[in-house]
Amino acid sequence: MTRDTLAFARAFLTATRTTGAIAPSSAALSRALTQHIRPGGPDQPRAVLEVGPGTGAVTRHIARLLGPHDPLDLVESSPEFVTRLRTALHRDPALTPVAPRTRLWPGLVEEQELGECAYDTIVCGLPFANFAPEAVTAVFARLLTALRPGGTLSFFSYAGGRALRSADPRRAAARRAVREAIAPHLLEERLVLSNLPPARVHHLGAPATVGAPSAAGSLTR
Repeated sequence: MTRDTLAFARAFLTATRTTGAIAPSSAALSRALTQHIRPGGPDQPRAVLEVGPGTGAVTRHIARLLGPHDPLDLVESSPEFVTRLRTALHRDPALTPVAPRTRLWPGLVEEQELGECAYDTIVCGLPFANFAPEAVTAVFARLLTALRPGGTLSFFSYAGGRALRSADPRRAAARRAVREAIAPHLLEERLVLSNLPPARVHHLGAPATVGAPSAAGSLTR
C-alpha cells in the first residue's frame, strides 16, 4: 500500500465530509476528469481550478495538459493533503514545472473567493454524497458561477450502490440535490469501469455551453 493510499484511508476514516474516497483516483478516472482541459496561449491563458485534489493524482494529469502560461488553483481542506501537495509542488517532477503558476488554498471551497467567470475548467473531487443537500446546492452554484462562458465543470460519483444509498436518507437527499443542481448544465457522462470502485464522471457546462452535443452514457475503460 502506497503512502498516498494510506493517507486517503486515514482521511476517509476521520474526515468523511470532505474525503469520500479510500484511495487516490485511478489513471483512467483522472483522464476522464481532465478530458476538457485545453492549453491556452501566451495572449489567452486558460485558468484551471481543482477542488479537492487530495494527494495530487488528478493534479498530475492536469499539469501535463496545461500550456506554459496557464494558471492552476488548488483548493484542499485536509491539512495532511495540503502538506503533501506543497511538498510535491517543490519536489515532484510532474508538478514542479507548474509550481510557479499554482496557488494552493487550504480550507473549504465555500470559504474561498473564487470570483465570477474566473476559470475555463474546474475539476472537482468533492464527495457530494456526504454533503447536506443545501451544501450541495451552494457548492455547485459557486463553482458554476466561477466558470467562464464556454467553460466546463467535471466531477465524479461512484457507480452502483443505489440500494445502499436509498437506505440512507441523508445520502438519498444528497443524491437528489446533486441531480437537481446539475440537470440544467449537464453536457455528458462517462462510466469509468476500471476505477475501483467504478465511477461515473459528469461534465457540466457554463450556461453558454449547455445545449452542445452530448455523449451521455459512454464508457471509459
